[in-house]
Amino acid sequence: MDSYESSDERGNSSSSSEESEDEVVQTPPASLPVIKTNGQVYTYPDGKSGMATCEMCGMVGVRDAFYSKTKRFCSVSCSRSYSSNSKKASVLARLQGKSPSKKAKLLPKPMAPKLTQSSMLQATLQSQAKRKSIKTPSDGFEWGRYIWKNSLTAASVGCFKHAPMADHWGDITEGMRVEVVNTDCVVSSKVFWIAWVIKLAGYKGLLRYEGYESDSSRDFWCNLCTPDVHPIGWCATIGKPLVPPQTIMHRCSNWKAFLVKKLTGSKTLPPDFQAKVQESLSFPFKRGMRLEVVDKAQISRTRVALVDSVIGGRLRLAYRDGAGTVATGTAGGGAGSVAGVEEDDFWCHMRSPLIHPIGWSRAVGHQHKSPEGAKKHDGSSDAGSYLFPIVKEMPQKQECFREGMKLEAIDPLNLSSICVATVRKVLGDGFLMIGIDGSEAADGTDWFCYHSMSPSIFPVGFCEINQIELASPRGYNKTPFNWFEYLRETSSPAAPVSLFNKEIPNHGFRVGMKLEAVDLMEPRLICVATVVRIVNRLLRIHFDGWEDEYDQWVDCQSPDLFPVGWCELTGYQLQPPLSSVPASPHPAGAKQKKKTKSGYKGHKKKRKMALGRRPIALGGPQQSPGLVLRYPAAGGGVREDESTAAPPCRTFPATQTVVSGRDGLALGSVDCRAERRPEGHVMAVKEEPMDADPPCGVNAASSSSLALFSTKQEP
Repeated sequence: MDSYESSDERGNSSSSSEESEDEVVQTPPASLPVIKTNGQVYTYPDGKSGMATCEMCGMVGVRDAFYSKTKRFCSVSCSRSYSSNSKKASVLARLQGKSPSKKAKLLPKPMAPKLTQSSMLQATLQSQAKRKSIKTPSDGFEWGRYIWKNSLTAASVGCFKHAPMADHWGDITEGMRVEVVNTDCVVSSKVFWIAWVIKLAGYKGLLRYEGYESDSSRDFWCNLCTPDVHPIGWCATIGKPLVPPQTIMHRCSNWKAFLVKKLTGSKTLPPDFQAKVQESLSFPFKRGMRLEVVDKAQISRTRVALVDSVIGGRLRLAYRDGAGTVATGTAGGGAGSVAGVEEDDFWCHMRSPLIHPIGWSRAVGHQHKSPEGAKKHDGSSDAGSYLFPIVKEMPQKQECFREGMKLEAIDPLNLSSICVATVRKVLGDGFLMIGIDGSEAADGTDWFCYHSMSPSIFPVGFCEINQIELASPRGYNKTPFNWFEYLRETSSPAAPVSLFNKEIPNHGFRVGMKLEAVDLMEPRLICVATVVRIVNRLLRIHFDGWEDEYDQWVDCQSPDLFPVGWCELTGYQLQPPLSSVPASPHPAGAKQKKKTKSGYKGHKKKRKMALGRRPIALGGPQQSPGLVLRYPAAGGGVREDESTAAPPCRTFPATQTVVSGRDGLALGSVDCRAERRPEGHVMAVKEEPMDADPPCGVNAASSSSLALFSTKQEP
């Protein structure tokens, strides 16, 4: 806190604030800088006298209350801890932007070069802060206003293990102090003042300048990972002034004493916070890398694709035809329609289970579409296998999945439904090809690959125990659906409960929490969303402003969920809700309203854009006028790419591509003129007599053990 100074006497203050490196105990200056306003004289704190920072725990407090003659520690405990751990760097030296005094000998010689590197990093971050911030249009939607107006709660960044800064978000707490830009100041240059965090919502924080006390008129929301948010003492490091807001300047004649009182015992950001932010925004995938990804036109196979861009860990992949050319797809309604051409691309996160290294399909026996006339590659541009998520190893058991086994699975073409499903093929490394009963294509083009430890497949009876609507097979007219009768009629075994993933992580999500979620039926779109139900590790995500039929079941560790403020941080476009009224979560444990039919609902319809919303082209991300997308490059920096813009919204023609797959519908291609699908109802479970003979593949042991896996869990 070396740089509390007035704008009129900044030069005099900076020259008088210099100290000898050999001094250990600082002496207060003869006079403090002052500024005259309306005939009144106000004092600005210079940060030299009265204040001290504990070199062990970083607590800021009154110097006279600190321990030892040198006032380096706030307590005896910190003094002893520091002595026993000499490798600890001097927090005071970092906050004041100086090297430790020679007499104190706070740091061993090997640490000296690190201080130089830290200074260079601070200069780099300062230059990056001067860049113009990216404004991504979202129809005027503001997370802060939306949350505050409706008294909402957002999921913590720590709930999203794949999100930037997730591992370090424990350093961020409500009540901590930070240095931020002072927007209420008559000085033309950028100046800073201290603010404290009132409320946290994802990456965003509601801040209030020190001095406003209970006055909330100037509260403001800020993304805490932006370059203009710094720990206490950062201004002193680079020589920036701390200037109180003009509106409250008259409230105090001695701001130094005021800050001494307010900052005593307070917490602030770690000194290397901005360095951690930049490091978390660097990603290993680079443009031009080759990989295998699910074919959105036929989900039972994979194709080769190239990484076109990387935004916040999300990959825009361009499918490749032979000779390395970009594949194109037709957008039309069939015979007699006017066909347009759109670039064949696909969006997913770098931790998505939909992508694999080159050669994966051949290794496990998965169907793969080889480009016609493709040339042999030397593999130099192939994404390394170490870049992909590590598949959870299968426990060594005598039992294993076999073809024909029945289970329950999230429909990959309608993520709001959990359906009756069958293991159609067993691949290598624990992967399975799953088909949805009653709706499969004759040639199996709509089978989907799940790993045997996937959290998206469940044992028979999972939905019944957890009161989730189970979509019965299309054409199966016996209602209510009964698993025992169905297994007996189809002469099929149920997959043993012991084969499924029973791990339930402590994810931290609660019903009603807000977040940003990918619409997996339109994976280029990220929307304002709400957690409306939690079943073990399974989350039901509702897109605010949209009907419940567009809800999606996802895993709590899905890489397609992001904290509030992620789009703003990465420069990705956020799709606002259709209305300002937030989603109302289903009460915990409450049963859903019974409906008239519980059958397979088919492919999910795409969303119909509301009237008055801006039209965006179908052909993938396009350059917005005057908007240049910046996304992290190698080394944690930010680079510009004129060929890539933030992913837009989409408008939908009457019909789109009809490709081979379930009823001719492919992932992301539907007939938008179709009538709204009929509503289903909650499955009424028929009680079976205890002495009834179990159907084929079901025994008393597996039936009773189902409760161990599918215990009802609602918050």
